[in-house]
Amino acid sequence: MSGMFTTRAPVQGRRGVIATSNCLATEAGMNILRRGGNCIDAIISAAAVLNVVEPHSSHLGGDAFMLVWDAGKQAITAINSSGVTPAGLHARMFDGQIPASGFLSSTIPGQVAAWDVALARFGTMSPAEVLEEAIVYAGEGFAVSRNLSTLLESSYGDLAQFPSTMAALMPEGAALEQGDILRQLDLAATLSTLADEGFRVFYEGKIARRIAEFWRAGGGVITAGDLAAHQAKVLEPLHTTYRDWGVYEQPPVSQGHILLQSLDMVETFDLAAMGHLSPEAVHVCIEANKLAHADKDRYTTDPKWSPLPLGLLSKQYAAERAALIDMGRALESPPLPGQPPAASDTTYLCCVDRWGNAVSYIQSIFLPWGCAVVAAGTGVLLNDRACGFSLDPAHVNFLEPGKKTVHTLNTYMVFREGRPVFVGGTPGGDVQVQTNLQVITALLDFGCEPQQAAEDPRWMRHEGRCISLEQRALAKTFAGLTQRGHEVDVIGPYAAGGRVQVIGLADNGVLTGGSDPRCDGCALTF
Repeated sequence: MSGMFTTRAPVQGRRGVIATSNCLATEAGMNILRRGGNCIDAIISAAAVLNVVEPHSSHLGGDAFMLVWDAGKQAITAINSSGVTPAGLHARMFDGQIPASGFLSSTIPGQVAAWDVALARFGTMSPAEVLEEAIVYAGEGFAVSRNLSTLLESSYGDLAQFPSTMAALMPEGAALEQGDILRQLDLAATLSTLADEGFRVFYEGKIARRIAEFWRAGGGVITAGDLAAHQAKVLEPLHTTYRDWGVYEQPPVSQGHILLQSLDMVETFDLAAMGHLSPEAVHVCIEANKLAHADKDRYTTDPKWSPLPLGLLSKQYAAERAALIDMGRALESPPLPGQPPAASDTTYLCCVDRWGNAVSYIQSIFLPWGCAVVAAGTGVLLNDRACGFSLDPAHVNFLEPGKKTVHTLNTYMVFREGRPVFVGGTPGGDVQVQTNLQVITALLDFGCEPQQAAEDPRWMRHEGRCISLEQRALAKTFAGLTQRGHEVDVIGPYAAGGRVQVIGLADNGVLTGGSDPRCDGCALTF
């Protein structure tokens, strides 16, 4: 195990653990666990609080994905609740580029439907119980964090285009400062309606009508019918083996297969012998991720339009692609996709309860502030996920009505001998799978504890041979990557993307939480 310094001691307990990117959300989830709720009850409570206190990252108008381990049934389930494009949205409506904000950049929100399905299938509490603290923070207000204040100020020009957004998030006409109180009364009323009438009212009741009417008035095309048609999908997770472990991921439209493909390629190298954070080990992971991303750009889209080739996850294919990795030289990017044999801003959180149930959960409105439009009278900020589509008719992810775009959102669980041993993930758009690869290899190849894996110096791959490397990385890592042709940009000590949350489950029942110091959150256990 590497002995690198961490800023926080391990958080350990036996009756439950939850890790999120905001302390208020972590506390809300822990309160549910202490009251006897299970991990699904806790994760929805924390997720709802995050919608209130981190509106730039996730909201009721976004999407959500999760993996759920049911310890009683010994079964793992994927829930995918990303929305399709509205029936009235067509590629011909755009001149060269889909806007990243405004009324035409949104797909149908899926997050609330994910809560509905998860609570009905796996939860033990009512919507009113799990939404209680979110309603309080929305109605009574909360102290604005430094990060939220900075984002409000830097995004002022974008948000100021929409009066309803300013009224919801900057009611005095200026960005709130750290320590100011932000109250969101319309959002509190919407959450209260969900608590009283159930989550489906978001899609089929008065909330849906208000969103649709406001969207049409603003020039958008989302209708009440579009909202009523949305249902979360319950799916089989994708799966691969990595050395002695099983790794589960989200199926399409998630790009979770990139993580599994990367691990399959990395498995052909002896990372442990190379050394933790050595230039050789980092180079292998960068190159594997680069090759897997090339396949995403060729194959990943809504499986109703084009199913993901199962051969992408074959060991034979991984060996063929891994053979392209030159230990002495970085590949040009993007490399060409392979021929498999037949066969976003975001919020991540995770939880394990006293019964051994586990959930790996992620929610997002895509880019910071999503489409930047709050539906007046609801407090709901919608996503800008439509700008993830291509306008090239020949591209596999071409924009079409009723289609889901490829999603950066992905969640993982690592198993050994039939039970989960690590639950984790991170936000960060395309950086998600890169960060998850770094965390998993730190845990499995180098024996790092969850907190160290969350804190490790991190790299981020960009276009071409460009990578960013946190300055805490070893000097020999920088030198070795540069010698191999990587164009290395040294960034601040904690400046890389991602806000990792990870939980370890030991054989003796001890639960260990790790939380990234790059965010406002923490892990709590009892």
